[in-house]
Amino acid sequence: MGQDELFTVNPEAAPPPEPVADAPREQVVPAGSPLAVRMRPRSLDEVVGQKHLLGEGAPLRRLVEGAAPASVLLYGPPGTGKTTLANLVSTATGRRFVALSALSAGVKEVRGVIEEARRRRNYNAENTVLFIDEVHRFSKTQQDALLGAVEDRTVLLVAATTENPSFSVVSPLLSRSLVLQLRSLTDDDIRELLTRAMADERGLAGELTLEPDAEDHLVRLASGDARRALTALEAAADAAAATEAGVIDLATVESTVDKAAVRYDRDGDQHYDVISAFIKSIRGSDVDAALHYLARMIEAGEDPRFLARRLVVHASEDIGMADPTALQSAVAAAHAVQFIGMPEGRLALAQATVHLATAPKSNSVIVGIDAAIADVRAGKAGVVPPHLRDGHYAGAEKLGNAKGYRYPHNVPEGVLAQQYPPDTLVGQDYYHPTQRGGERTLAERVPKLRRTIRGS
Repeated sequence: MGQDELFTVNPEAAPPPEPVADAPREQVVPAGSPLAVRMRPRSLDEVVGQKHLLGEGAPLRRLVEGAAPASVLLYGPPGTGKTTLANLVSTATGRRFVALSALSAGVKEVRGVIEEARRRRNYNAENTVLFIDEVHRFSKTQQDALLGAVEDRTVLLVAATTENPSFSVVSPLLSRSLVLQLRSLTDDDIRELLTRAMADERGLAGELTLEPDAEDHLVRLASGDARRALTALEAAADAAAATEAGVIDLATVESTVDKAAVRYDRDGDQHYDVISAFIKSIRGSDVDAALHYLARMIEAGEDPRFLARRLVVHASEDIGMADPTALQSAVAAAHAVQFIGMPEGRLALAQATVHLATAPKSNSVIVGIDAAIADVRAGKAGVVPPHLRDGHYAGAEKLGNAKGYRYPHNVPEGVLAQQYPPDTLVGQDYYHPTQRGGERTLAERVPKLRRTIRGS
């Protein structure tokens, strides 16, 4: 079927039957459903977090309240409420709700939903909210199949993704949608969810008590993910109920989620102490200590993206050209964490940590750039030498730009005598390679290059 045929309605066709598989707008959740499903917010008042999107007059609040319907891309980490908000949009706008997962749906399923949505709109004046989870996993062809229906509002698209839509969603679909970034829930948000789940009739209905240290551990384990927090709470509650103790304590939580409590405050002194010890262990080439501190932060629920960023910084700050591949390893680990998430992302973080800890060390890169920046801030800039200026625009020749420039590739050595810095900085050295690792070769080469370039 061609793209044009996709949206063609046969006026002689009989009206479609009433939906069977679609979730009703006021859905009754079975009592045996997972706790995270039972506690899914039924209204905006129950939504925890995302205050930057749900304040008065904010785009998402207006959308959920049924004003100015527009297709949206909800971008954020797992467990931040993307599916919940899609359901609330459907309920508020009084539209039929259809959900597809990019993990299992293909072009055929997408076209089928759109064709059904168009028929319902034409025959019953019934509009459809199409929720697509993990939309970044859709191919370009699958995403393109949505364009016409989104354009003419055959469906109100609510798509969820954990990846930056600027890179994972095709431009035409991106331009037709409102992109809203959801943030990880704060520790206070997670505590509020746990408290509600303990007391609410849909949850544990006050039948158990959650001890403070057990709650603290659940908050750490959640790492901003509501679903993870409620899943862990449910497992601990089942174990506590089996003992008839009536209390969920730290030992129960530890035994059910198979993680030991880690004394670590993501927002306090422990956060800074442990990350400091991690970096200093890498700098000191103690690979075992570095892995220990990495494990502590992972188990405490530290944001893996934060750990990846620190590795990228460290690769240039303390290793640099002593092992140029260290930066590649750190950047690759950051990409891997973003691409596959946790817990598998721990492997890439550990590999980068081992690489950086065992690599030869040099701080010549940071010393060099900081010295150059200090001179610039002190006013040691000067004008660009005329022969280095751009000579490609009209009038450049009259200004003397690019005249006398010598092309290094015209000589066998590929290096020749020529002034590159401003007059005030001729002879100034910023980069001082060490005798460690790959810089040992540079320590011999750089002085030779300087002598040739400076004609000395």
